[in-house]
Amino acid sequence: MDLHSEKIQRILSKYKFHDVAVEELQKIYRIYPGMVPSTGTYTFSDGTQKDLVKLVGNIAVPYRGRSYNFPVQLWLMDSFPFTPPICLLRPTPNMAIREGKHVDGGGRIHLPGLHTWDYPKSSVVGLLAEMAAKFEEDPPLSSKSTVDNKDPNELLAFVSNIQINDGGSARLDQPNNKVSVIGGGDLGMASVMSILSKCKVDKLVFIDVTESSTKGGSTDLEIYRLPQVEVSRDLSASAGSRVVVVTANSWSSEQSYASVVQTNVDLYRGIIPNLARLSPNTVMLIASQPVDVMTHVAWRQSGLPPTRVIGAGCNLDSERLSHILDINLNTHRPAWVIGELSDNKVAVMSNTGLSSSVQPEIATGSNSTKPLLDRAFEMMKNRGQRSWSVGLSIADITNSVLTDKMKTHSVSTLAQGWGGIGAEVFLSLPCIMGSNGSTRLAGVSLGQEEDSKLRESVTSLSDLMGQLRV
Repeated sequence: MDLHSEKIQRILSKYKFHDVAVEELQKIYRIYPGMVPSTGTYTFSDGTQKDLVKLVGNIAVPYRGRSYNFPVQLWLMDSFPFTPPICLLRPTPNMAIREGKHVDGGGRIHLPGLHTWDYPKSSVVGLLAEMAAKFEEDPPLSSKSTVDNKDPNELLAFVSNIQINDGGSARLDQPNNKVSVIGGGDLGMASVMSILSKCKVDKLVFIDVTESSTKGGSTDLEIYRLPQVEVSRDLSASAGSRVVVVTANSWSSEQSYASVVQTNVDLYRGIIPNLARLSPNTVMLIASQPVDVMTHVAWRQSGLPPTRVIGAGCNLDSERLSHILDINLNTHRPAWVIGELSDNKVAVMSNTGLSSSVQPEIATGSNSTKPLLDRAFEMMKNRGQRSWSVGLSIADITNSVLTDKMKTHSVSTLAQGWGGIGAEVFLSLPCIMGSNGSTRLAGVSLGQEEDSKLRESVTSLSDLMGQLRV
């Protein structure tokens, strides 16, 4: 691997972890010598650009007894390897991208390994191996003629001889800022009004799910006809949404908690797959209760990447905590409430200031920060979560997605792999939110008390999910 060219050396010299990045690149070359480094200018969704190192090459994928080469491009961020690469398919003009669970319509690759990235446990070598395995299960490329013939599983024979044409990054046309809110009632209405106040939307669709026990909140919107708001009872009105907010609940009178939650799961089964099909590139934001379980259910039912299915989770508590620490305790550092939305939630603090331009990181627990967090937690007591409060929190997360703000929110996300969590559960964790969904901050070692609470939540949530018919 030639890392000595003047261009590569010049750009690598600006990387925050230069020596570690070079070492990782050398490891990649030993395992994947066909992944060739070069330089380029990556254009982000907000139009900003940055000179970065990229890897361009083919991934060999076995399929039906043959091996095929899939052309990929990996952009290495200037904080690599502590942040994951941006991964793209590079199809030739004769090839078509097949949207699926791991690839969107613009060729952006979404993998669990990207979402759970935690260096040094995570590496590009491991990511490429995961990529090959996922592409074998669900090939993301086909010939354009194959698409026309409605036979998406037939791969092109010429794929094995693809020549990579090195060029700039693919860029999607800027989509319309369409948002859909699913579920009537107080929370649905609060979300609609908060999004209209906070976010610049081209269209906001409010869909009152008739099966939901919270239906009925849309009548006044129909009467007063707010600009840019469409009221509907047809899920198809949500098609093409950049953000889909789900507030629907359907509680039964069953005695057991699992049976009560099951009614919501059954409601979701009729709406979540359709929402994902109508808006395959959406970020789905769940606010139904219990939020950690329902976000997990929505991810399973939607087929969307875990980066694009999140729950409102502990975001409201986190914003309140940061405000108290900043105004009342004069710390001027962001903090987040993480874990299950229950009594087991815990607080963590950032090691950067509120006004810092550096990507935030979770500070390791210390004797100096714990008293501050405990005091702030005490000051938060008796501050309930009313519908309008949660609606404002939902609007804030939605705004981060629509504007690609890259703000860190504590949202319910797939926690597997974070801080040694092995189970497939959803918990609130600090995630950077942008137009492509969520990217978790790296895990840290928590104190014994905090770690014990998280482990207890993991066990209880896993047990509940095991009782549900998803």
